[in-house]
Amino acid sequence: MLPNLTLEPKQPADSCVIWLHGLGADGHDFAPVVPELNLPVSLATRFIFPHAPEIPVTINGGMVMPAWYDILEMQLERKIDIEQLNSSADEIVKIINQQIDLGIPAERIIVAGFSQGGAVAYQVALSFPEALGGLLALSTYFATEKTIRKHPANQNIPILIMHGSHDDIVPESLGTKAKIHLTGLNYKVDYVSYPMPHSVCLEQIKQIGKWFQNCLKIG
Repeated sequence: MLPNLTLEPKQPADSCVIWLHGLGADGHDFAPVVPELNLPVSLATRFIFPHAPEIPVTINGGMVMPAWYDILEMQLERKIDIEQLNSSADEIVKIINQQIDLGIPAERIIVAGFSQGGAVAYQVALSFPEALGGLLALSTYFATEKTIRKHPANQNIPILIMHGSHDDIVPESLGTKAKIHLTGLNYKVDYVSYPMPHSVCLEQIKQIGKWFQNCLKIG
């Protein structure tokens, strides 16, 4: 199992968010966001922030750093190591299955990811064989749209794509491309753009908190 940072709710968890960081970061990157989400205590959501393995990254001169997969070329349509991405996705699936074994229903598990982590999140959520609670894709791209074996169990998964209009690392065109592709396949996609670079902003975090509540509400 991947090492991770886990934040437990004040009462026994009945839902879970698995949140994947971007290239060169680690699971601590998004932990400070949790209090800013303003989730009600009654939601009882466990947050799991996995740490990516440290591997050489070609576009960074082969420097070893936390990465979900190698990026071989940094053109608009990124050339990446799909096998490594799928391997990372398999590790996240293990975490999902662990949470299910601990009593969290699959439909109360949300997979979220930023940048590289978002590419893995797409692969995980859309191929998982049980209906999940949601897919949050932040400043990212659908790297495996041509190779993924989508599972019908998640045809109706709520999908929220968020992107910065000033993103010079992952251009917003890649976010809109994913939205158009998924909408064309009859997925339910919400898309929000913010005037920001390759990052997150407070307004966005507040909106994510509301979306989490909507995805995980009971009744």
